[in-house]
Amino acid sequence: MSIFAIGDLHLSMAPETEKPMDVFGDRWFNHAERIRENWCKNVGENDTVIVAGDISWGLKLEEARYDLDWVDKLPGHKVLIKGNHDLWWAGINRLNKMYDSITFLQNDAINIDDVWICGSRGWVTPDDEDFTEADEKIYNRELLRLKSSLDLVPAGEEIIGILHFPPVSNAKNFSGFMQLFEDYGVKKVYYGHLHGEDAFKKALQGDYHGTEYRLISADYLNCCPLLVKE
Repeated sequence: MSIFAIGDLHLSMAPETEKPMDVFGDRWFNHAERIRENWCKNVGENDTVIVAGDISWGLKLEEARYDLDWVDKLPGHKVLIKGNHDLWWAGINRLNKMYDSITFLQNDAINIDDVWICGSRGWVTPDDEDFTEADEKIYNRELLRLKSSLDLVPAGEEIIGILHFPPVSNAKNFSGFMQLFEDYGVKKVYYGHLHGEDAFKKALQGDYHGTEYRLISADYLNCCPLLVKE
């Protein structure tokens, strides 16, 4: 049983929310079908796929349901976290009653084959030049959510960290999210949100204070889930 990760599916299958993504570049051409093909080629029914937010463009759950049904039909167990565009995400207990193959992760942690998956949406960090007082409130709330998730893991257990936003706005800087991952001994962290060649070049990648960070937005991965644990 293996664990994969991918972020930013940006699905829009409800008729009222159709939003072609190829206007954002060639990496998004026919992206949903390419994700499906790569997912089905690489992921088995006993595997797990972490989806790092921005799943559906639907504004309401009724609209997002088209996209969630599509994800449900893909192989494996899926662990979903919220992205900044997932405006339909509300009522975690309700969401977790909808599908047998999907776990919606919020203020919680899940154990898969002796590996714990922990995370939160994250947010822009104080080093961002446009950081506001409103951002600070959300940033602090997301730090608490991440800590709540990490606190559920028994000491010494292996953790995979997951965020939607990058762990820090500027890869040269440090953030509270990174401090939490360091404090809890998290060795691998995966995140999405960043799109386009310029953003890819500036993304935090590789080892930092003993934690390896990897960008997993769908366009960066060429629409193929990344194997993170065999």
